[in-house]
Amino acid sequence: MKNNIVLRRGVEADLPQVLALIQELAVYERAPEAVTNTLAAMRRDGFGPEPIFSFFVLENNGAEVIGIALFYTAYSTWKGRMLYLEDLIVTETARRGGYGRLLFDAVVAEARTTGAVRLKWQVLNWNEPAIAFYKKLGATIEDEWFNGNLDDAQLASYTIAPAAAEAAKPIVGRSL
Repeated sequence: MKNNIVLRRGVEADLPQVLALIQELAVYERAPEAVTNTLAAMRRDGFGPEPIFSFFVLENNGAEVIGIALFYTAYSTWKGRMLYLEDLIVTETARRGGYGRLLFDAVVAEARTTGAVRLKWQVLNWNEPAIAFYKKLGATIEDEWFNGNLDDAQLASYTIAPAAAEAAKPIVGRSL
């Protein structure tokens, strides 16, 4: 691989460097205080009994993670199985070296391997370099959908109908 860069599937030991890259991205996206994720949560959610995300890393010859692509399986009621690319991050000093493309290629390969019929992600409307990158790869950047979110405080304060709370109780032996 170019310049002694290794592309591989991420492992639990990578998580401290992954979280550092996530924090670097938050600074770039002008929201450093928004990262509330923790190593413990990432260990549980990525490597616990029911992992819900996976990732690829790019590692330089000093075993430093210089890029990640974190993704998970999602489902479209209209299309079926899809892969959602949560973040594609290349550390600032390594940008424009083709590494983002390499990570994106790995996620596309994962989508194909897992039978996904769609790959989705978000990009901030002001992030012109990222928009140009995705367009160069042939991606469609939509402008017709708005994102909806409830943060942790909103989730906690939301009033749930009793029937909905009952329906949401876990069924023993079944997980998502």
